Amino acid sequence: MTETSKTTPDGFSETERAAMRQRAAELQAQKGLKGAAKRALDYTACLEAIAALPEPDRHLAERYHVIVSEEAPQLNPKTWYGFPSYAIDDQVLTFFQSASKFDTRYATIGFNDVATLDDGALWPTVFAVTEVTPAVEQRLRALVRQATAHQG
Repeated sequence: MTETSKTTPDGFSETERAAMRQRAAELQAQKGLKGAAKRALDYTACLEAIAALPEPDRHLAERYHVIVSEEAPQLNPKTWYGFPSYAIDDQVLTFFQSASKFDTRYATIGFNDVATLDDGALWPTVFAVTEVTPAVEQRLRALVRQATAHQG
């Protein structure tokens, strides 16, 4: 059993508990900040989270950051449970989850319910990514555009 999968008495792994502590620290750092000051802190935190990732996660997160920045400049970069994420009206719309964080086989790019990816009664909201090829980049760009199509 790896360190990340060992559970504590409350049922959470040490890595999950660390992510919860990171989220609490994110909220504490934002306390009392509003407007441009909050966005600047969030932006810096997002870039720092990306820079702290080991390869190949860092490269994937950097590419996703560029894609989101170009396709949806209205989204605000921030961190969410320590992950690089992008929000509208303080609601996280999309995020990058590194493989290294939870010792998984691949990184994921996820979309929360504020994203407009709806496609009938069933649609994917999380995508595994191992490299950003031209085809993958094209698909990610389309997903970000679709996710933000009805956002302000």
